[in-house]
Amino acid sequence: MASRGLSLAAIAFVLLIPCAPLLGAASAAPASAISAPLEPPRFGPVIAQVTARLLETKHYDRHPIDAVTSERMLKNYLDSLDYNHMIFIEPDVRSFKARFGRTLGERLKDGDLSPAYEIFKVFLGRLRDLDAWVRRYAHTQTDFTVPESIVLDRHDSPRPASVAKAEDLWRRRVKYDLIAERLNKTKPEAAASDIEKRYDRLLKGYEEFESSDILEEYLLALTHSYDPHSDYMGPPRRDTFNIEMGLSLFGIGAVLSSEDGYAKIVRLVPGGPAEKCHRLKPNDKIEAVAQGDAPFVSVVGMRLDHVVELIRGPKGTTVRLKVIPALAADPTHRQIVTLVRDKINLVDREAKARIVRVHLASGEKASVGIISLPSFYLDMQAAFRPKSSARDVMKLLRYLEDKGVDGVVLDVRSNGGGSLSESISMAGLFVPKGPAVQVRDEEGDVRVLGTPETTPLYQGPLVVLTNRASASASEILAAALQDYDRAVIVGDKDTFGKGTVQAVLELSRYLTGEAGRKAGALKLTIQKFYRITGHSTQLKGVIPDIQLPSVEDLMDFTEASLPYALPFDQIAPLPFHHDGDVAAELTDLRQKSAKRVATSDGFALVRQEMARYRKTKEEKRVSLVWEKRLQEKEEEEAWQKHRDAVLARHKSPFLESKEVTLEEISDAAAPTAVSSAAASVAVSTGAAETPDLDLEEGVEIVGDMIVSGRAVAGAKP
Repeated sequence: MASRGLSLAAIAFVLLIPCAPLLGAASAAPASAISAPLEPPRFGPVIAQVTARLLETKHYDRHPIDAVTSERMLKNYLDSLDYNHMIFIEPDVRSFKARFGRTLGERLKDGDLSPAYEIFKVFLGRLRDLDAWVRRYAHTQTDFTVPESIVLDRHDSPRPASVAKAEDLWRRRVKYDLIAERLNKTKPEAAASDIEKRYDRLLKGYEEFESSDILEEYLLALTHSYDPHSDYMGPPRRDTFNIEMGLSLFGIGAVLSSEDGYAKIVRLVPGGPAEKCHRLKPNDKIEAVAQGDAPFVSVVGMRLDHVVELIRGPKGTTVRLKVIPALAADPTHRQIVTLVRDKINLVDREAKARIVRVHLASGEKASVGIISLPSFYLDMQAAFRPKSSARDVMKLLRYLEDKGVDGVVLDVRSNGGGSLSESISMAGLFVPKGPAVQVRDEEGDVRVLGTPETTPLYQGPLVVLTNRASASASEILAAALQDYDRAVIVGDKDTFGKGTVQAVLELSRYLTGEAGRKAGALKLTIQKFYRITGHSTQLKGVIPDIQLPSVEDLMDFTEASLPYALPFDQIAPLPFHHDGDVAAELTDLRQKSAKRVATSDGFALVRQEMARYRKTKEEKRVSLVWEKRLQEKEEEEAWQKHRDAVLARHKSPFLESKEVTLEEISDAAAPTAVSSAAASVAVSTGAAETPDLDLEEGVEIVGDMIVSGRAVAGAKP
């Protein structure tokens, strides 16, 4: 057995004897009996031991798998099976804690995986109980006038105290589902049948779990007790690692996770159909999928890999998604999103540019270049020469300067990162030679990475647009430009806050033969980023110089919301020369931006959406009274009409807009005029067009910087 630096000689195969299902405390009725016993796969114990040893020796924190880690692991495992705290009952959890709570880590290091399978057997039994309850209440005459309610997001709520409490909770959940179907005009018989099938599918999905699936969930619970980005990947998941939907396979370009029986959108792949349609957002949940014009198939309760199979398909074919929008005030609101499957080629993720003409506050006109950067890509295997995002942005900047633009907006919104070296090289296009970022490894050693020895290519007015989905390498770039006082950062209240680096370790390096082939891989956090000021970007991200209203500010999807995320900390700052002069202008720029935002109908709409979302988030409880729910639905429809009317009146500040692509630059072709006097940069939402308010305000801020610069130049003798 190859150790590759790890002392694994003592690792032995452990034969596990299946135990009887765990039944909980005496006060609880036993879960339904499980017919087919589950036990660890043949090589499960040794795979678990190698995983544990690597976590203790290679992870950034390098802390032992102790009692605290064991408690975290148990919580993670229970939440992975029962995220919404509706399936296990409290006596189950007390029993698990008493038997396994502080010893899971030691058991796992000894090759004992029995807790994973005992807990899963209890879970299946509870699922069979609730499936029976759903069947009963879906077909029972329901009184929709009884004043009662339900909390839909129960992740932070205690689990039911008893079987009777659990049954009552599921009675109300079925009542909620029946009201939702009734609001969507489903006939009563069909509604009951649909709900029954939905939960049957949930049960069947878990009954189809193989022994290796349980092992993967269990080891994920362990890795996630270290930090949210460290993962164990079984062979199938390892094989599709970094193959986002639609990147190597034709699909919609969305990364999904499973939560409470739903496929939830985690993020959108830049350049994919889902991102281009502008109708899907992180935290949206997919309720049903339809192929072309065929009827919808409910995917609630369906295994995530099966949902993905339904969404993927041949290039050019149509898939329809029935989605529960994350921002909907009414939880029964659904929207239908139609997408054409396509392959996400690198060209779709390339940097692009636009030249817009705007009126300045001084009454003059100016040209502003907008560079959109979906990711920091670096393709060393490109056919002719390496494909580099930094090189592409350099080409676009040169083109924009040749065309005489007066200012530039660099848009890294929803840029999830990519190549660190590209981010640093790109910083060198705007700032002089100097440090760009610090990287500390698990040994505590710090490396300083600096910009290339070149004169900055562009030294004019610069705004960087960010949002809460700007992460990793995009945060490093924004932070460097902010620290050098070179650009005005504009956007949501902060960026994602991912200041860590991961590496993938193939477990076949540490195991030989069949065990190695079935071992999968481990993705471990091994480094942490720090700004040149010494502050980490972890958790806090990059705080913009000018913050714009955003509903996403109220949503919990950034690093700070993830369990066991590594903490924010600081190291020693680096000496560097503040070459920019943005700080002197910030007070004036903020005042002018705030005045525009305060009088903007579009941003007024955003603030109203924020208030609606905040109210929904705070209330948590949903009424189960029909008249109340009907009133809420009518209010939601009235809001949508109001929203569409406001958006229809919106006027873009852009007098004209010209698109610029790298291909056009290479072909020496002039950019094509897209619009004229009343040009609007907008995207179709299926209703009114949604203007890009943040981009428009970013351009306005550049305009203010241009006016200021011209005034200074005019004052010089």
